[in-house]
Order: sequence, then structure tokens, then C-alpha cells
Amino acid sequence: MNKKNIAIVVVLVLVVLGFGFWQYKANRANDYSVVYLTTGEVYVGKLTTFPDLQLTDAYILITAPDATDPKKSNFKLQPIKDALWATTSMRLIKDNVVFYGLLMSNSKIAETIVAQGK
Repeated sequence: MNKKNIAIVVVLVLVVLGFGFWQYKANRANDYSVVYLTTGEVYVGKLTTFPDLQLTDAYILITAPDATDPKKSNFKLQPIKDALWATTSMRLIKDNVVFYGLLMSNSKIAETIVAQGK
């Protein structure tokens, strides 16, 4: 093979890989992740990991006392856009993240987000 043919093959491989990556990202556009921080806070949102950890369309999971039984607690998803310090995205410091992972589509949190119209 000459240099011209090698260059064509390399370009074609890069185009195919780029298209595959674009399709992968497009299919994950509605996936939500849970992020647990060292502070004990739990966030849910659309997580990107490159070039840094960034959470968009985020919610914070908060606990509130049960109105009928003060010994019990209820969980509530509070949209970050409704917080006093509302922001469109959150950059997370990797050292403060204990773990993160994709939510299952049939989890209670995912069902709650879908029910809210997201």
C-alpha cells in the first residue's frame, strides 16, 4: 500500500469511530446517573465524565420528616434549577465523589423524573 491508500484507510476508520461515538452519546442523551459525594449529598442528573465530571439537568435527593409520623423520613427529588443557588451545570471534583453510576430505567428515581415530564 502506498501512503495515499493508508491515509484514506485511516480517515475512513476515524470517520466510522467518530460516527459510532456520536451514536453512542445520542442514545445516552436521556440516561440519568446518581452521584454520591463524600459530604453525604446525593445528586441525580445527566453526567459527563470527559474532560471533567459535569452534571446537568440535576436534582438533589433530600430527606424530609414524614408529616404523619415524625420517626419516619421521606425522600424527595429537588430540581437544582429551583434551588436558591440554581445553576445549569455542576462541575464535580473527582476527589469528592464516592461513586457514580447509571440509574436503571425502572428505578423509583428514574420513574419520578419521567413522571415530572423530563
